[in-house]
Amino acid sequence: MTIRTILAASAAVATLAGCTTLEDLPDDRIGSARIVLANGTPVGTAQIFAVGDEVRMTLAVTGLSAGERGFHVHETGTCTRPDFTSAGGHLNPQNNPHAGPNAARTHLGDLPNLTVGSSGSASTTVDLGTGKSRITDAIFDADGSAVVIHAQADDYTSQPSGDAGSRIACGVIQRAS
Repeated sequence: MTIRTILAASAAVATLAGCTTLEDLPDDRIGSARIVLANGTPVGTAQIFAVGDEVRMTLAVTGLSAGERGFHVHETGTCTRPDFTSAGGHLNPQNNPHAGPNAARTHLGDLPNLTVGSSGSASTTVDLGTGKSRITDAIFDADGSAVVIHAQADDYTSQPSGDAGSRIACGVIQRAS
């Protein structure tokens, strides 16, 4: 099996992981990102779907070292290697403080930490919130957005971005056609 086949299967499983009925299945693919390391090696994909007015992201990656990693949606759709700082800060159209996934107010780009297993792989599905038009407008604004994976876990408290360390992987979010 090729890495492309494994990643596609992982993304499909992650997409369906949170679904409990046929009504929960994603009905509208909004966008996707091909995630690469600083050396350009592809390590995974992110897919963004709408289920009614709810927006969800699925992520499937492989080839990373085991551990907790912060991952976020960043404000600029540019992934210039090797440090990916071109992606800017977290996507935060409402100017909220950085916080964890259960906080009342967060950045739109604040996501739960990603757990990479001993195999070097991880997959997850996360909710980006309600308001498909609002979220889509923010992600696909004039300069776009990117998915960024960090070297360390997000502490959910340090401002403005959770002190998750360097950026180890990045993918520009492309609008679905």
